[in-house]
Amino acid sequence: MHEIEVYVRFSETDAAGHVNNTSYFLYMEEARTKFFNELGYGHHESLPGLNLILASTKCDYIAQSYAGQTLKVATTVSNIGNKSFTVEHLITNADSGTIIAKGTATLVSFDFEQQKTMPIPEVVRTNLEQFLQP
Repeated sequence: MHEIEVYVRFSETDAAGHVNNTSYFLYMEEARTKFFNELGYGHHESLPGLNLILASTKCDYIAQSYAGQTLKVATTVSNIGNKSFTVEHLITNADSGTIIAKGTATLVSFDFEQQKTMPIPEVVRTNLEQFLQP
């Protein structure tokens, strides 16, 4: 499991005083970016031919969170296919452990020149398998 902490800024809240629903997608994107950086795929030069596009993302809201809180975003891999894989995000309150939200994102290996999907490179598959949860 890969984890990051996110400090909730006031600007990420809405008129009701809790974190706006769209902010959770930014938290999950930050977690995915840092997850890929840790795997060594932070820049296009790090693995030529690895291009990922986001095919789907989803978030279920469980509890509210507020400005000034610190949230943990845990990322795991739940499925690896031939051309795509799915990561799961669990967002919790860092102090209490309360589950705030659960999300998923499906990423597809994509060839931008040919404008079509392509198989996930074996080296990437092997690295993702380290984070695969049953």
